[in-house]
Amino acid sequence: MLAGWLAQGLAPIVAVEPNPSPRLKKMKGVEVVPQIPAGKVRACVVALKPQILRTEAVRLKPVADSGAPMISIAAGTSIASLKKAWGPRAHMLRAMPNTPGAIGRGITAIFKGPNATAADCKLAERLLMPLGATFWVAKEKLIDVTTAVSGSGPAYVFLMVEALADAAEAEGMPRPEAERLARATIMGAGALLEADARPPAELRRDVTSPGGTTEAALKVLIGDKGLNGLMARAVAAANKRAGELAS
Repeated sequence: MLAGWLAQGLAPIVAVEPNPSPRLKKMKGVEVVPQIPAGKVRACVVALKPQILRTEAVRLKPVADSGAPMISIAAGTSIASLKKAWGPRAHMLRAMPNTPGAIGRGITAIFKGPNATAADCKLAERLLMPLGATFWVAKEKLIDVTTAVSGSGPAYVFLMVEALADAAEAEGMPRPEAERLARATIMGAGALLEADARPPAELRRDVTSPGGTTEAALKVLIGDKGLNGLMARAVAAANKRAGELAS
C-alpha cells in the first residue's frame, strides 16, 4: 500500500510501527514513527490483526475525534466494536483487501460506516486502488463473506497448486517439474479468466471433451462430496470464524 501511495504522489505518509522492517525503514517519503503523532491526519488506515486491534484501537481515538476517516482492514472487527473505542461520531469504513494487492492485482471490498461522508468514501477508494480493483458492499456482513472468499482465497489457490503438484509427483513426475507444471497451469487459467469474460462454467466446458480425460477427472471433483461442496464448507467455516472474531 505504501509503495502504491508513493507512486500516486500521496504525501506526507506516516507509518506508525514500533518495530519497522528494514524494507520499511528504507522507504523514501515515509516517516516511520513508534507511536501516533500529534497533529492533523487526513486519513487513518488501520492495518492491524483483529486480536491486536482490540487492545490498540483506543490509542487511535484522538485521530478519530479529529474527524479523519478511519479505514479498518482488520478481519472480523465490526463497526459496532470500533465505536466502543472511537466513539459513535467517528467516520468509519471497513475494507478487506487480499495479498495479491502486494503486486497491484488484488481486489478490495469496502463498506461505508454510518458517519462516513462522500469525501471520506472517495479518499478511501483512492487509498485502496493501488492494491487493485475495489467495490462497495451495501451490508457490513458482506465484508465477512469477502474475507472468506477473496481475503482467504489466495491460500485456497496456493493449496490447489500444492495438491496438483503432489498428484503429479504421485503419478511419477519429478517434484521440480510437478511444481512448475502446477504453477503454470493455475497462472495460465487465471490469465484466461481475465482475458475471457465468459462464465467460468463455460470455460470449463471448453476444456472438457465428452468421454475424455478432463471429464474423467471432473466426475471426481464435481458433486456434494467433491470440490464444490468442499469449497462451500471451507468458505462457510471462514465466514463463521470472521463472525466469531467480531463477538
